[in-house]
Amino acid sequence: MTSSHRLRRLPALPVAVVAAAVLSAAAGCSPTDAQASVAVPTPPSEEAAYCGALHEELPATVAGLGRSDPEPRSDLTAGWGDGAIVLRCGVPRPPAMTDEKALGAEVGGVGWLTEPREGDGPRFTTTYRKTYVEVSMDERFAHDATPLMDLAAAVKKAVPPSV
Repeated sequence: MTSSHRLRRLPALPVAVVAAAVLSAAAGCSPTDAQASVAVPTPPSEEAAYCGALHEELPATVAGLGRSDPEPRSDLTAGWGDGAIVLRCGVPRPPAMTDEKALGAEVGGVGWLTEPREGDGPRFTTTYRKTYVEVSMDERFAHDATPLMDLAAAVKKAVPPSV
């Protein structure tokens, strides 16, 4: 493992502990836009290939929400519930991965960095995979990391571990 990919081992925590740690300033749920829009990552070609394989494996529903991919359409992005849950594959390594106080969890056999976001739901990014997969959730998931269970099998199948 090169120093540019070195990551402090984050302790595996149960989903309930992660959910409790991911706090949001918003208490209620607000409706999402009818169509979400996200920045499409620009990973190197090898990582983009993993993302293409992941795109083929993603489930039709996550947390009971139907597939609703954001604009612009890309094999590097996916969504469920009109922007309630948005996945981006091939994102850069998050700076928070070097933070000694960063929270991490293993959900469904996949390691995830947990980042609370002010005024919104959490953002999770895979750890120890050949490319980083980011999952952002809106405020209705401020205390709920369980949607990651619906995504973990696809990530495990399509994006190999880096270690």
